[in-house]
Amino acid sequence: MVTLGYKLMSEEHGPAELVRNLQRAEQAGFDFAAISDHVSPWIEEQGHASFAWSVLGALAQATRRIGLMTAVTCPIMRYHPAIVAQAAATLGLLSGDRFALGLGAGERLNEHVTGEGWPGVGERHARFAEAIDIIQGLLTGEVSNYRGTYHRLDHARLFDRPQRKPPLIIAAGGPEAARLAARKGDGLIATEPRADLIEAYRGAGGSGPCYAEVSLCYAPSEEEARETAHRYARWSLTGWPVMAELPSVESFAAATKHITPEMVAQQVTCGPSAERHLEAIHRFRQTGFDHLILNQVGPEQERFIAFFEQTLAPALRGSPGKG
Repeated sequence: MVTLGYKLMSEEHGPAELVRNLQRAEQAGFDFAAISDHVSPWIEEQGHASFAWSVLGALAQATRRIGLMTAVTCPIMRYHPAIVAQAAATLGLLSGDRFALGLGAGERLNEHVTGEGWPGVGERHARFAEAIDIIQGLLTGEVSNYRGTYHRLDHARLFDRPQRKPPLIIAAGGPEAARLAARKGDGLIATEPRADLIEAYRGAGGSGPCYAEVSLCYAPSEEEARETAHRYARWSLTGWPVMAELPSVESFAAATKHITPEMVAQQVTCGPSAERHLEAIHRFRQTGFDHLILNQVGPEQERFIAFFEQTLAPALRGSPGKG
C-alpha cells in the first residue's frame, strides 16, 4: 500500500499560494503534504522563502484531512532543537495529530544566516544526533535538562503537548544516516531510489515508514517541461556534497551554468506522458519506499494536481481513472 504525498515548495511559491495549493491537493486525494523549511531559495528564479512554520499553522486550519510534515527542518543552528520541539507539538495540536516532523542535518545556504559559521560534516552530524535526542525527549516529556557537546537544555518543558507524539522522520543521504534514523527516529526520508538506504535502515532495526521525494514536471509538451525543470530545478544536479556547502543563490547560479535542460531531464521526468512519470515513481516503490512525495517542479500546480487526480492516483492505487 503506497501513501501519496504532495510537495509544497516554499522556494517556488508564496505563502498564500502554498495554502491554496494544499487545499486543492486535499480535494484531489493526496494523503499528506510535505513543506520545505528554508530561509533562502536555491536559485534566484525560484523567488520565495516564506517561514514554513507560519505557513504550517495556516495549512492546519485551512484543511481537515490531509497529513502535514516538514521535509525537512534542520535543528542544528538556525533553530535550537527545543524551539523545533515546541513548534512540532503546537502543530500536532492545531492539526489534530496530522503532523510529522521531518528532520535533516541541513545546508550552509540556510544555516549560515545566524553568523555562527558552517561546521564540517562530522560536527554537523554530531549536532544533529544531539538535537534528535532533545526533540524526542521534549515531545515525550522525558527530558527537561540536557548537556551535550553542542546543545543544552535548562529545565525545558512543553506545556502544550499532544497526546500522540509527532513522529520524527530522519533524512538520510547515506547508510550511516539511515542507521541513525533507525536508532533515533520514527521513520526515514530520502531523495534517491537507493536500496542501500532501505537496507541500512531496516538492518539497524528501523520499522517505521520510508518516505521519498520524487521530482517530476508535468506539462503539455516535453520541451516546455524541460525548460521549466531547468529553470527551477537545475540546482538539484549539483549533488549533495556541493549543495550542503554553497552559501548563496549566486553560488548556485555559478555552479549550475554548465547544466542543460537535457541534463535536468535525466533526473526529473518531463512532459505529458503518464507512463514515464509512473515509471520513475515505481522505481522508488520497488526499492522499498512506501510514502512518496510528488514534487511538481515549477508554477503549474493546478494542472499537475488535476493530472494526479485523474491519472496518477488511480494508476498508483490500482483503481480506474476519471473521465
